[in-house]
Amino acid sequence: MFSEFDERMMQRAIELAALGRHTTQPNPSVGCIVTRGDRIVGEGWHRKWGEPHAEPLALQAAGEQTKGATVYVTLEPHSYQGRTPPCTDALIRAGVRRVVIGVLDANPKVSGDGVRQLQGAGIDVQVGLLADAARELNLGFEKRMVTGLPRLVVKSAISLDGRIALANGQSKWITGGAARADVQQVRSRMSAVLTGVDTVLADDPRLDVRDPSIDMLGRQPLRVVLDSKLRTPPTAAMLKLPGETLVFTGATADAANAGPGEAASFSAKTAAAADELRRAGANVIAATLDPFGRIDLDFVLRELGRRMCNDVLVEAGPTLVGRILQLDLADEVIAYVAPLLLGPDARAMANLPPLQALDQAQRYTMHAVERIGDDVKLTLRRRS
Repeated sequence: MFSEFDERMMQRAIELAALGRHTTQPNPSVGCIVTRGDRIVGEGWHRKWGEPHAEPLALQAAGEQTKGATVYVTLEPHSYQGRTPPCTDALIRAGVRRVVIGVLDANPKVSGDGVRQLQGAGIDVQVGLLADAARELNLGFEKRMVTGLPRLVVKSAISLDGRIALANGQSKWITGGAARADVQQVRSRMSAVLTGVDTVLADDPRLDVRDPSIDMLGRQPLRVVLDSKLRTPPTAAMLKLPGETLVFTGATADAANAGPGEAASFSAKTAAAADELRRAGANVIAATLDPFGRIDLDFVLRELGRRMCNDVLVEAGPTLVGRILQLDLADEVIAYVAPLLLGPDARAMANLPPLQALDQAQRYTMHAVERIGDDVKLTLRRRS
């Protein structure tokens, strides 16, 4: 069905699409190639949300050579008027003969529509070339389109015995500089970075991308803090940075449940803390609570999905990481493993309940193993 030349061209389109992985959120990353015979006559990739898509850019680069051309595109061309015109219209007007697509659009409302429009115009359309590699570009976008929820990635830097810090909290630095630089690359591809208030109080993290070699085109991941009692200080470092910080709190729910004699003072205290955080630049969001009085993670993820977050990176302590893993919410776990041992009194990566049998253990699929400096990066994925 597909030739060796077809595969080479789609691989090139995938490489182009990857150039936009830092900047296209909430849009997917897409690359496109236009060929005549065995020559590339136009290339394009989607750079930033709201800017032209890969297909019209590649067609523009090809100019008059689009008549009778073959187009390779990593994701099904969109067929509706959004912030940009339909890419199917551009391909039809350009007079291309054949369109080869990596994967269909994951949005069930429009999936397949682009193919049908192109075929209706007499264009030969083939789907599924290097589909796994093309899908890998936009796993978070695909999950949000199908479920309304972002893809959740847990990141931890750990010792050989699975510890993230000494008993006294010291953790700088378990891993080396190369691993920390790689974290910047991972963070840059995320829609949001999520942490808990205990991490904010202990480490005062920035949760931003600050590697000057990564051109974010002005974008920064959304910063998200889970803070049930509104303990986030207005002086937190992340509140002084460009971009938005969301603070999810359950304090308003606590105030509503307070006794008659304390409800008014509780409510006033909560309102004052929320107002102070808002003045410091935070967006304070009242969240529902789970049966244990903790912020409901499903509420948080649905709100982030509503805000068009595709991929959310969790950089948190063992309590929040343990909850996420125990609830099987992590689609991916990235562990940077350093060649050192911290001993049984050091803090674990995740607080999990004890098991009575091995078949109760959560198991993951090893997706990738990579040496980075003196450390090893393990990428694991949920088996389901």
